[in-house]
Amino acid sequence: MLESGMFGDELTQGQEFKVSNQSQPAPGYNYIVSAHKPTSVQACATGQLTSTNDLNLVIAHNNVLELHLVTPEGLKLLKEITIYGKIACLNLFTPRPTSDTGEKPKDLIFLLTDRYNVMILECMTNGDQLDIITRAHGNVADRNGKDCESGMQAVVDPEARCIILRLYEGLVKVIPLEDINTELVAFNVRVDELQVCDIQFLHGCSAPTLIKLHQDGNGRHIRTHLLSFAKKEFVKVPWKLDNVEAEAVMIIPVPEPLCGAIVIGQETISYIKPDSHVTVAAGILSTSTIICYAPVDRDGSRYLLGDLSGRLFMLLLEKPVAEGDPDIKLELLGEICTPECITYLDNGVIYVGSRLGDSRLVRLNKTQDPVTKSFLTTMQTFPNLGPIVHMTVVDLERQGQGQLITCSGAYKEGSLRIIRNGVGIQELACIELPKIRGMWGLSIAASQPSIHNTLVVTFHSSTRFLKVGGDIVDEIRIPGFLSKKMTFYAANVNFEQVIQVTRCGVRLVKESTCKLVQHWCPPDDRPVSLATSNSSQLVVTSGPFVYYLTVEDGALNLVSQCQLEYEVACVDVSPLGGAEEASVVGVGMWTDITTRILVLPALTEVYKEPLGGDIIPRSMLLATFEDVHYLLVAVGDGQLVYYVYHPEQRQLTDRKRVVVGMLPTQLRRFNAGSVSNVFACSDRPTVIYSSNHKLVFSKVNLKEVTHMCPLNSEAYPNSLALANSEGVTIGTIDEIQKLHIRTVPLGETPRCIAYQEETETFGVVTFRVDVCEDPNINTGPTAAAAGSTPAPTRGTSGSVSGPSVPGYGLQYGMGQDGAQPASLTAHSTSYSLTTTSIVKTGIVPPPERGQEIETYNFLIMAQNTFEVIHCHTFCPHEYVVSMISTKLRDDPTPYYVCGTAIVNPEESESRVGRIVIFSYTDSKLIQVAEKEVKGSCNSLQEFQGKLLATINYTVRLFEWTQEKELQLECSHFNNIYSLTVKKMGDFVLVGDIMRSLVLLQYKTLEGNFEEISRDYEANWLTAVEILDDEFFLAAEHWNNIFICHKDSGASAEEERQQLVDVARFHLGDFVNVFCPGSLVMRGEEAGPPGVAHTGVLFGTVSGCIGLSINISGDLYNFLTELSTRLSKVIKSVGKINHSFYRSFYSEKRVRKAQGFIDGDLVENFLDLTKDKMEEVCSKLTMTVNGRSVDMNVSEVIKLVEELSRLH
Repeated sequence: MLESGMFGDELTQGQEFKVSNQSQPAPGYNYIVSAHKPTSVQACATGQLTSTNDLNLVIAHNNVLELHLVTPEGLKLLKEITIYGKIACLNLFTPRPTSDTGEKPKDLIFLLTDRYNVMILECMTNGDQLDIITRAHGNVADRNGKDCESGMQAVVDPEARCIILRLYEGLVKVIPLEDINTELVAFNVRVDELQVCDIQFLHGCSAPTLIKLHQDGNGRHIRTHLLSFAKKEFVKVPWKLDNVEAEAVMIIPVPEPLCGAIVIGQETISYIKPDSHVTVAAGILSTSTIICYAPVDRDGSRYLLGDLSGRLFMLLLEKPVAEGDPDIKLELLGEICTPECITYLDNGVIYVGSRLGDSRLVRLNKTQDPVTKSFLTTMQTFPNLGPIVHMTVVDLERQGQGQLITCSGAYKEGSLRIIRNGVGIQELACIELPKIRGMWGLSIAASQPSIHNTLVVTFHSSTRFLKVGGDIVDEIRIPGFLSKKMTFYAANVNFEQVIQVTRCGVRLVKESTCKLVQHWCPPDDRPVSLATSNSSQLVVTSGPFVYYLTVEDGALNLVSQCQLEYEVACVDVSPLGGAEEASVVGVGMWTDITTRILVLPALTEVYKEPLGGDIIPRSMLLATFEDVHYLLVAVGDGQLVYYVYHPEQRQLTDRKRVVVGMLPTQLRRFNAGSVSNVFACSDRPTVIYSSNHKLVFSKVNLKEVTHMCPLNSEAYPNSLALANSEGVTIGTIDEIQKLHIRTVPLGETPRCIAYQEETETFGVVTFRVDVCEDPNINTGPTAAAAGSTPAPTRGTSGSVSGPSVPGYGLQYGMGQDGAQPASLTAHSTSYSLTTTSIVKTGIVPPPERGQEIETYNFLIMAQNTFEVIHCHTFCPHEYVVSMISTKLRDDPTPYYVCGTAIVNPEESESRVGRIVIFSYTDSKLIQVAEKEVKGSCNSLQEFQGKLLATINYTVRLFEWTQEKELQLECSHFNNIYSLTVKKMGDFVLVGDIMRSLVLLQYKTLEGNFEEISRDYEANWLTAVEILDDEFFLAAEHWNNIFICHKDSGASAEEERQQLVDVARFHLGDFVNVFCPGSLVMRGEEAGPPGVAHTGVLFGTVSGCIGLSINISGDLYNFLTELSTRLSKVIKSVGKINHSFYRSFYSEKRVRKAQGFIDGDLVENFLDLTKDKMEEVCSKLTMTVNGRSVDMNVSEVIKLVEELSRLH
């Protein structure tokens, strides 16, 4: 039975966690946030949501709903909506017209969440503002009921009279839509058939009529049911069809004028109506299963079908000339990603949403490609990290910033994803030029004005001019420029001219002749201090004097000048918002440390703003991001102060400060595509860009950049020239985003990954789905010859293993778009069949010819290129379920250790497995040792120089002997099924698949394990992690995470033996792996006070990467209050309470969330309007060092921004 608090706000309160020092981070208080939002697609649909003239695409990613507008240029994201619940079903429907005119209304969105919340949403536009309005909502959960084994399903009547939900076995729920009130109420209708495969509504019926595919002992059958709202039951069966194909999986309702339904089977397709049916053979479908469909035409004549192997078909119903049934035709269009859902947009464009790989936008061509035999062309790919099965954090570049490498996707979509916080620079060339003081790219008589062919590099007392072309960079001489002076500034200006600014003045040079046409210097021969320009305007300073000049053909005209009371420290005259000329000049001052706005052309001061502090400004830039104007000021200590600039009022507001380094910073503008961004040159180089009208600061993967300039040469297009103390690097910048993701396609399913620093390799376990061609096992070459052999030559798609390959005769599975899987591209191979003495042939019954089998491989990949150096193939039916890289005992050799299980389909669990130890030396993989174990080796850990393993229900510790063999030392048996293990010091934490957490302590003298404490709740665990000696983090299969505490100081022995959960949280996503570490490079001083220096990353099935990090009790209490206020101000879509959403929810109990702060909610504070921020922060206080401190809007913004930079 479920607890009484399940369906209301009354939630069971758990044990509170308290610490004596509330100002220091504690494991019982945590800030949890999504570093990367879910990307796998659960559902998609098209409709007219924003207007009856628009076509919209809606995509569901776990708990995120994306609303796109379909335009001739592609998809335009309009809004991203967070739903307080995992989206289980998404439907669009057209409501019945309510006005007398009978005009067609806009479509509405119906959503069902995994916790039975239902809602109807409407898109409302007000000018440029788009809002999602909840038209109706409710919760349709029953207190008792067995969940449908095939998952939730929602179908909407074509006439919008009702919605039917299939949630529980033996009944359906009906939500009437005749009069949509604000509350959605459902009534139950009993269904006699228990094994229902699919339900749909029929078109063209006077009353709502349901068609159902169900199964009993005699086969699969079709039934139709007429629904009566008055009687709240099915009143009759209009027609039925018994014994359709035994493998029928799907019903497709056919709209008018044809009506009826299509039944999709494994080998046949049937079109059925009340008085007739037509069935055709479809043998092309037999190799896989159709899992989704999408109608193409409104009349129901064409349908797109997607199958589990990633093939796309077109199903046609050709109308007969006379009365009669239509002809059914099926055509293979080509290969796509493995689809979860499909929707047809327009003009032959299809969106394919995938759960196992990257989603795609595909164009349907009229003609077939002669090479690929496909009618499809991929237009756009949408990256998806899900499902994340395993991951590891490494610092390959030795910069103190971790990179997260995930095992993502499945089957042909399998890949490794290298994820780094910040922006990557792909190096193209290097020039050794130490001690550079400045750098500019110029176009001098180039083929196009946008092409840079000259790089100006200045030093303390000289300037060099480098011609950039091809692989060679030559030094050249420009007659009109000075080479024996330090250059302050250089740029292209109007009328095909260039300028060079030195201490002596400004030199104007014609591009065509490279000769000087004018030399301008300040009055009274004052030395130049600073200079800046755009294409038509130039501003020069000399101490406190400011000069404004315009660029003419062959001349520089002094328009105005002024004298300020102090010397100018930095200046900028950038036009705003795409304007040709600037209307103001930004000036930063010495002495009074202020920034000022001077109006052109008179250089009249109109605004003055103190920067605060006593460090002078060093660089300044006026920039426009997403139509918002900013003034950025870099201060000498590495801090950046930025303001919003209002041109109409000529004033600065919304002052904010952020640390971008420890040394003085130079700000330079560059373009990425059509978007302008800012590069902050410092000891921590940073790219500044805007996302959702917020400035984002992303680190660059370089240690130091002192100067930067854009370089768009013919040899290095769309590049950047970056200078440091040693020279210049020319490179291209990756796509600018907060997390940079690089994909290494594998073409097969990755299971686990480990990094071995000593050999600079990654070990990756994968499996490939092959088809058995010959069930007789070939033992292959002798063991002596099988240590490491060259990979056999393999052909293209459909290639078959040859006689030299040990194992069954196989037809190899292929990767995405016919590419070879990574395991078939290795330089050398080896096989367990030729090296093992444990696995005997015949231990598992051989497969049938044509049966699919999973072939497990262990790949050695180079750390930089991810090239497959070696592939070791395990025995048939041997699954590799765990793998680590480690050193054992006093042995200096690093080893890869694999844990396996022999899987027999006739047994409920594995009874035999192996622990296999490999060493990789001199480009060869050698099997050093193997150990037979009685079961599946689910998890491995190095433990005090020994090897710790969980094997079925046991935990076993093996010692590594001098003879390089594994010898069992001790075991622990008190588990049901030990899934995972982690260690810290003498402690071992075991995660059991049913019995939650068990903490063991290794007794060195006795040489055995002692059970210290246990969590007595029945949690079905999926991943665990040790936070410290007394706190343990775990995730369970109801999408919750929790922390258990071992109270070592308790007086009672019973209390010390019990792990008590002190923190719990409903994540709403299935966690596969925890991984200690961070994606952000933080100095010891960085981050808000009360936050731990590093946390725990986690990866989920939906592709979400999250971070959980310890915070102090004071910060936890403040953020709890802030979250409570935010949940009242931010109106949730679907009227779901935030406390209900985040409450710990499982089959047996519901408990109030505690110990975790929802960072996704807290960071929404930055998206609020000024008025809403003021409302949230009214009388808001925070305890700091025992004192209560008032927190105004600016203080809260600063704190939340610092929290957002943790990920």
